[in-house]
Formats: sequence, structure tokens, C-alpha cells
Amino acid sequence: MDTAPSAQPATTTPAVGNRRRVATAAALASAVEWYDYFVFGIAAALVLGDLYFPAGSTTAGVLASFATFAVGFLARPIGGIVAGHLGDQRGRKPMLVLALTLMGVATTGIGLLPTYDTIGVAAPILLVLLRVAQGVAVGAQWGGAMLLATEYAPEGKRGVYGSVVQLGVPIGVVTANTVFLLAGALTTDSAFASWGWRVPFLVGLLVLALAWYIHTRVEETPAFREAERALAEKEKSEKNSPLRTILRGHLGTVLLAGGSFAVNTATFYILITGVLDYTTRELDMKKSAVLTVSLCVSLTQLVLIPASAALSDRVGRIRIYALGAVGIALWAVPLFLLIDTGSLLWLAVGTFVASCFLSIMYGPQAALFAELFTPEMRYTGASLGYQIAAVAGGGLAPFMMVLLLEATGTSMAVSGYIIVLSVIALVSIKILADRARAAEAQAGPETKAGSAG
Repeated sequence: MDTAPSAQPATTTPAVGNRRRVATAAALASAVEWYDYFVFGIAAALVLGDLYFPAGSTTAGVLASFATFAVGFLARPIGGIVAGHLGDQRGRKPMLVLALTLMGVATTGIGLLPTYDTIGVAAPILLVLLRVAQGVAVGAQWGGAMLLATEYAPEGKRGVYGSVVQLGVPIGVVTANTVFLLAGALTTDSAFASWGWRVPFLVGLLVLALAWYIHTRVEETPAFREAERALAEKEKSEKNSPLRTILRGHLGTVLLAGGSFAVNTATFYILITGVLDYTTRELDMKKSAVLTVSLCVSLTQLVLIPASAALSDRVGRIRIYALGAVGIALWAVPLFLLIDTGSLLWLAVGTFVASCFLSIMYGPQAALFAELFTPEMRYTGASLGYQIAAVAGGGLAPFMMVLLLEATGTSMAVSGYIIVLSVIALVSIKILADRARAAEAQAGPETKAGSAG
């Protein structure tokens, strides 16, 4: 069952070659943007606490480092709001180029930033500001890349095209882990702590080249051009800003979208950053081994994400999306029981199964969020829903994990946290499904005939 309030507007059909070029550019934009974002999470778990937040205890340093990690998530709605508003008025492509440029500059800046021992309190302040810039950039990027892909999609394949952007997440994780593994393998422990950790951040310079390619080679989406023509026909006094339209008439949908996805983003960041800290600091597992497991598990998502997206094109977004949320809830307790064994094998099994359920949700998510809003407010609405979930779930998840472990002494508290978010997701999904059925019934038989069921 699709949740689109209206059919995709009729536009000139893009050439197949152009579609492929746009889809490739969107996937690359997502991959490099998420790579830059994830290297901070890995560095936060491994080195940033000691280098930028010297404190009396290791736990305090980790908490400060993860708090800085979370600041990036708090900034993401700002990027989503600003880029969404401008992206719905001026186009998807310019906002995506701007987001990539900002991310490249911020990530490179972190790689060059002196430590606390060198410049004192200015170091953590500048680190926080650069992390805020990363958050604004990724908040702006997702909507632009997602809409470039989905609004160029042929009829009946919006889920598959949207999934190429979602693949940026596992590609970013794999690449970030690989670069960190190489940096660790090619340097001594002291050299890694001194300068080796900076190398993954300096790769951010490559993002600027991709931004230029998209600026010069990628065309604006047909759906935006159609919406732009429709808006141009109205009197200026009749125009409403996309943000005002969302806040006045569609805020409930935005909040439900955010509520439905918070468990996914929270569990994901628990797996790639929280578990990395927990297993190396509390369970004495080797950093390189845990990173390798994370890398291998992320590789499986490259298959599962497009597969679940393709299935959603056939049987409906919400059915697949809800299946993933149920799986995350049921696996939350077994996940940490396996991790707590301290066995690399069971760590791999636990995180692999969790990753499967995350992929089942994540595959159709881009198309689902796009279909919740009409083209003239789609960038704003979809971005806001996604970034609200990022703040409520992902940004706080590693920080909450450390707090819960310190307060309770048991990883079952983290499982409980995941289950609570799963319940919120399932309630949100149920309300979205009910609204979709009501909209289909009101629209009439012709809309039902085009639904995925």
C-alpha cells in the first residue's frame, strides 16, 4: 500500500541514460556524505575523548565525545529545514551541491584541527562547531539525494531508485571502517593517536569534486520542474512557503514519519559506535576485530537494502517497513545477550541479524517518505521527518547507551531502550497505514487500482 496523497505528476519521461547518471550521482553523493559523517562516530569511540576532552575518567571522556557526536544530529533538522525550504522553491540540485561542499570543508577541517594539548579549550569548541556544520550538511543532503533518485524513477520502481541513496549508508560505513582499519594497521598505536586518525577525515576533500560534477552534469528533477511551473501560474500573493505549509497542515505526518524511523537510526548508531566503544572498553575485545565485523555486516546491507526496496514496490512500503520494526523489537534482547559473551563470532551473529532487520526498514524508507508529501513540499516534509528521527534516535543513542550501562550495569537496559523505540515506531506506522487507507477510500477506485496493496 502506497501512502502517497496523490499520483506523481505527469512530466516528460527522462532518457534512460539520464536516469542512470542521476541515480549514480545521488548514490555517490549519499555515500561520500555518510562516509564523512561516520568517520566522526568511529573516531569518537576510539580517540576523540582523550584528544579533545581530557577528563579524570575514560568514561567521562567518552561521554563528552559522544555528546559532540550527538550535537551533529541536533543540527541536522536545521539543514533539513533550510535546504528543504529552498529545495522546494529553487530546486533539489543546488541544495545537494551546497550540502556536499559544506560537508567536505567541515570534515577536512576536523582532520586538520589541533588538539586540546596544542590550543587548549579552543580545540573542543572548534570541534563542536565543525560537527555542527557536518550535521547541517547531512541534514540538507539526504532530501536532495533522495529526491533526485525517486523523482527520476520510472513508474513502479520508486522504491528501487530510492534505495540507491539508502545504499550510501552501508557504503559509507564500509569505507569509513576500511580506512580506519588501514590507518591502524599502517601505524603504531602512538602514531595512530597522534596523526593516523586524521587521515580518514582528509578524504573529505574528494567530496568537493563530486559536488562540482553534480553541479555541472546533473539536471533538475522532472517532478520539481512540474511543481515549479504549477506554482508560477499562481499569483504571488497566493504562494505559501513549503515550511509554512508543512507546519500548518502536515506537521502530524512529519512527526509520525520521525516516530516510525527513530528506532532504526538509534539501533544503527548503537551498532556502529556504541557497540564499538562497549566491546573495546568494557569487554576487552580488539578494536581491529570489532571494526572488521562491522565492515562485513555492512557489506550484507548492500544486498538487503535494494532487495527490500524492490519488494516494497510489489507488496507495499508499509508492510515491509513494519516487518523490519517488529524484527528489531524481537531481536533487541538476543542481540546483547550475544554481544555480552565477548565472542567475536556471536558478536557477528548478533549484529548481522540486527542489520538484516534494519535493512528491511531502510530499503523502502526513502520512497515511503517521498510519497507522504506532494512535490511542492516534498523536500521539506521528507527531510524534517528523517531528521527528527535522527535527533530522537541516532544522535542520542550512543550517549544513552553509555549512560544506561553506567547507571544499571547491564546491557539489558539498552535492549529496553530499543524496544521502547520499536513500540513508538509500530504505533506511528499503524497510524500512517490507517491514514493511507482512509485517503485511498476517499480518492476512489482509480487510486486503489494503482496501489501496491
